[in-house]
Amino acid sequence: MTIYVSRLLTDRAMAHLESLGVPFRVGGGDPPSRADLEAGLAGADAAVITLTERVDTALLAAAGPQLKIIANVAVGYDNIDVDAAVSAGVTVTNTPGVLDRATADHTFALILAATRRVLDGDRFLRSREPWVWGPRMLVGLDISASATLGILGYGRIGKAVAQRAKGFDMKVLATARSREPGTSEDGVQFVDTDTLLAESDVLSVLTPLTPQTRHLIDAAALAKMKPSAYLVNTARGGVVDEAALMSALHNGALRGAALDVFENEPHIDPRLLDTPNLVLTPHIASAGESTRDAMGILAIDNAAAVLAGKPALTPVR
Repeated sequence: MTIYVSRLLTDRAMAHLESLGVPFRVGGGDPPSRADLEAGLAGADAAVITLTERVDTALLAAAGPQLKIIANVAVGYDNIDVDAAVSAGVTVTNTPGVLDRATADHTFALILAATRRVLDGDRFLRSREPWVWGPRMLVGLDISASATLGILGYGRIGKAVAQRAKGFDMKVLATARSREPGTSEDGVQFVDTDTLLAESDVLSVLTPLTPQTRHLIDAAALAKMKPSAYLVNTARGGVVDEAALMSALHNGALRGAALDVFENEPHIDPRLLDTPNLVLTPHIASAGESTRDAMGILAIDNAAAVLAGKPALTPVR
């Protein structure tokens, strides 16, 4: 039995893998090329991969019939053709739960950075321009002054974001497939998408990327938001139409935004870098030390369980 790990995980995760006593081979720190991925999977009984690796029918065929599981070190699994994997008899797992708090923390870091113009202040001081305090200087949104947070996709991470919002005395609205508009839970009011867009002062995008949610936040959706509102995306880049978002920010149809994820990662549309009132981070919402350890360990434990003939811990279906 052999486990293939496509990219080097954290030291604790790698030590955990070694402790299993199962032969394994590991890629480097960078994403593997398609050829490297095929070579790594060839003959492997289990694969631990990251969101940068795309798994399709051809790759599954190249891996061989002995492959039993693909363990994705991420909550989202839009990088894997799950239907093709299931048809090939391959279990697909992800890492839910262990990164909820870290992602919620980063979501709120972006909310504060955008609404309180943290990066504007930093850049201003680094410019070394003479300055003196003034009452109109770098004024932003008081999120704790009756601001409304809208959560698009109220799952585990959405709940964690809502808990943090309560600490800021924000009103929280949300959409969820399992909740009827007009109901409430733990102080969160569930509404339809149009109401969420229209009433949010800050919109937190947390829905998974599926064919149905791709470009869910497009020009039409952005037009339904307040011109004074902010958008924060810590889900998947494809949920937001970047061209429409840039247009809204340039035209003043939206006050600000923050993105941790992008449509064509790792490529970043260079126009984003020149878009005003936009905070950018390189997909680091889960980049807490203990969180990244836990993600890698859970993926490895999923692989070990399936190889031992046991059910996967966190199968995607």
